[in-house]
Amino acid sequence: MHTAKKESISVFDMLKIGIGPSSSHTLGPWRAAERWINHLEETNLLADVNKIKVELYGSLSLTGKGHATDIAVVLGLLGHDPETMDIQSIDEEIMNVQKTNTLLVNLKTPIDFNFEKDIVFRHEFLPYHPNGIKFKAYFKNGKTKTSTYYSIGGGFVVVKERKNAKKKLEKFLHFPFPIDKGNELLEYCRKEHLPISSIVLKNEYSLRTPEEIDNKLKAIWEVMLESMYIGCHTEGILPGGLQVKRRAFEIHQRLIGDIDYKGVHDWIPAIRNTEVKFRQILKWVSCFAISVNEVNASLGRVVTAPTNGSAGTVPAVLMYYLTIENHNAGFEEIKRFLLVAGEIGSLFKKGATISAALGGCQAEIGVSSAMAAGALAELLGATPDQVLMAAEIAMEHHLGMTCDPIAGLVQIPCIERNAMGAIKAINAAEIALESDASKAKVTLDGVIDSMWETALDMNSKYKETSEGGLAVKVSVTEC
Repeated sequence: MHTAKKESISVFDMLKIGIGPSSSHTLGPWRAAERWINHLEETNLLADVNKIKVELYGSLSLTGKGHATDIAVVLGLLGHDPETMDIQSIDEEIMNVQKTNTLLVNLKTPIDFNFEKDIVFRHEFLPYHPNGIKFKAYFKNGKTKTSTYYSIGGGFVVVKERKNAKKKLEKFLHFPFPIDKGNELLEYCRKEHLPISSIVLKNEYSLRTPEEIDNKLKAIWEVMLESMYIGCHTEGILPGGLQVKRRAFEIHQRLIGDIDYKGVHDWIPAIRNTEVKFRQILKWVSCFAISVNEVNASLGRVVTAPTNGSAGTVPAVLMYYLTIENHNAGFEEIKRFLLVAGEIGSLFKKGATISAALGGCQAEIGVSSAMAAGALAELLGATPDQVLMAAEIAMEHHLGMTCDPIAGLVQIPCIERNAMGAIKAINAAEIALESDASKAKVTLDGVIDSMWETALDMNSKYKETSEGGLAVKVSVTEC
């Protein structure tokens, strides 16, 4: 079912801090578990629960093991926050549950729980969305209560038929510039004589203070930067059984050479001192993107942009701007970039989907590439029309891309696709800057419509089920 329109979607809805490897299969189920437990506690039901059962449906079942969905659900039930949890403690927390057969719900209420038996993988699909999850509480008086949630991509979670739609619509109507389509955004820009980033910022002011906005954007950039840095400074094999070797470390070593730097905040100046040729630029952008998604694949902390599986594209292109295009750039440029990227992502969410289980990888890498292309274009001096043209060009060349992760892991081909999406984004921005956007044959709204139609026509084998494409060519046992 197509997602409801007329939503209020903040930049911070599109750019969320979370733990990998998947926003729809890890972060979403984690948040759903949190919400369910909090609901039981707020309604004074949790104290009467003596058993919990979780059922994962559709794509959450078919690729749930590879995406660590079961682990994410348990961490959510325990009450951990994916934004702040110490990643190094995840294995210990899960092993403790498995060893004791006990869940310390919300870190305070012990409940019997068998990790293997009380999380059930059901391959059938629920009617509303491919990523369905049911939580069942068994009470001491013999009664039960079942709640159904859907993880609809990018860490967004809804309860059944969007019961919160009215609330979102009311919130939307408070925006000074309510935006549902790209052409509406352009009308506001023309009327107000403002760039896209300024229109988006005025909407954000209706939700948060300027200081809160800046602090949240700085936190998002800090996680993006750290995920690139960690990925570029970590060797080894990615978890999951495919024996995929981390590549960002060696690529980075060769590119950085013997330039000395002390840590993550000295890293950007160090990169600016490296050799800049076309081939090196391609390598740097690929390195940035790959590094983030290697961190994501190892249950590291990243920013959904718009999803975890596509988390590397946007920061890679922003890092390209900071290290290659404009050595004097600082937070104001980072802020504008993230505002534009978030707004473009929200247009795709409203008009199509950002869920690979619903639309294939065009909904993840395609959208991330469009977000990055438009954001880069604005920083490079594009008009609002050219900004949306850049986003359109980027998505145009991702239409129909399937989601077929090998072994259900966000590794092959996902990691490399982020690098390709970043390169396409830069190329799309440059083409748009050299074009007369008023004569574009296809609008961003048009390509979003086409993406949704393509999603509807796409065979379910290619929608994050690991039942077709590359996913059936290699298995864990062959590696």
